[in-house]
Amino acid sequence: MATPKTRRRGTELEEAILRAAAAELAEAGYPGLTMERVAQRAGTNKNAIYRRWPNRAALGVAAYRHLAEDTLTPPATGDLRGDALTLLRAINCGQASPAARALRSLLTGVGDEPELREQLHEQAAAGGTEAWLALVGQAVDRGEARPEARHPRVATVALVLLRNEYLTHGLTTVDDSVLVEIVDEVFLPLVRA
Repeated sequence: MATPKTRRRGTELEEAILRAAAAELAEAGYPGLTMERVAQRAGTNKNAIYRRWPNRAALGVAAYRHLAEDTLTPPATGDLRGDALTLLRAINCGQASPAARALRSLLTGVGDEPELREQLHEQAAAGGTEAWLALVGQAVDRGEARPEARHPRVATVALVLLRNEYLTHGLTTVDDSVLVEIVDEVFLPLVRA
């Protein structure tokens, strides 16, 4: 459904474009994502989109990032194990969300589009890092984790292992026992003080 064209600028226009692109991703997947359809849905023109995103790969990844924004907040159970399991479970449950469906759609397009692959690698490297760094930082402050655990590769190891489960087994969610194993057998021994 097209939104009538109105004169918008800046953040308001960007938000409208990202909402439209996210809706297109949800409905048509990445193969059906076109600048023309997004422009029509956002009530703007293609030039406004191209000024912000150079190609549909960049737009698709930005739309995914927009959907996924603020969904990962570090829990505050007061316990490192509880926080890690809560966050990992939230990510695992979120795999059925619109953001997760959009990400899967983008991942299916990676094989044919090197630009998309590059954009997704950049997003994957950053996606979820802040929440895990905050979680580990809280644990360091409480004396539960070593200060060196604040390194992004260490702090995000549970997230990386969960992503690996999705990729290697073709799953959209994993059994809770796998999450407990990731936290108890790998994450906690790695980060604890």
